[in-house]
Amino acid sequence: MSPLTDICCNLTHDSFQGDVAAVIERAANAGVRRLVVPGASLEDSRAAIRLAEQYPDVLRACAGTHPHLARTWDDTSRADLMTLAGNVCAIGECGLDYNRNYSTPEQQKTAFAQQLEVAVECQLPVFMHQRDAHADFLSLLEPHRANIPHAVVHCFTGSESELGDYLELDCYIGITGWICDERRGTHLKSLVKNIPLSRLLIETDAPWLVPRDLHPKVRRNEPAHLSHIAAVIAGCMNVTVDELAQATNANAEIIFSF
Repeated sequence: MSPLTDICCNLTHDSFQGDVAAVIERAANAGVRRLVVPGASLEDSRAAIRLAEQYPDVLRACAGTHPHLARTWDDTSRADLMTLAGNVCAIGECGLDYNRNYSTPEQQKTAFAQQLEVAVECQLPVFMHQRDAHADFLSLLEPHRANIPHAVVHCFTGSESELGDYLELDCYIGITGWICDERRGTHLKSLVKNIPLSRLLIETDAPWLVPRDLHPKVRRNEPAHLSHIAAVIAGCMNVTVDELAQATNANAEIIFSF
């Protein structure tokens, strides 16, 4: 089978401290050979860059501020992100999340808008998160989309109409182990058929979103589990896992400069 690319694994998270090398080795043994590490904050982005420099053949780093941490975005953040932009493959993880509102909607919108501006100015892809904020998310993304090389809506869990909006904007769509969750991911099993293979990406979002149908059960998600997620997605799309791997790898190469 063709190797897989995990386009979102948060290897800078505390739960991976001390065994990153083993995690990468287990991923490779499971056929997951390339990994993208997003930035949750500017400090975290610097850590992602340092990690990618240690594993240049395997890892790519992004730089950005997650909507949960938009409250940390201040008057110097835009300039600080610009200084990091030359060392990363994309701007993000950025976007809006009104499900939890760890930062206020206004703080989130300010941080997201400025990160989109950096993506345009630096001509970098943008790696985005959206939850329960579709209308505002779309209104901020649309004016910039034509001037951003590539746009990824990561961990898509939304509706058919939301998916249509993103595909209309020529976005790539990331699917995680959420599709394996019988409580809340069932709708994705039919919805993924609407995603062209040329716009599909696959991801674990490790250490979160452990596939609930994984056996034996594990407490922490990691990139090695992408092979299980890929098999579930391929089954839903009526393609082989190898076809899925080839298509998603090709997409990742275009976006993340592997």
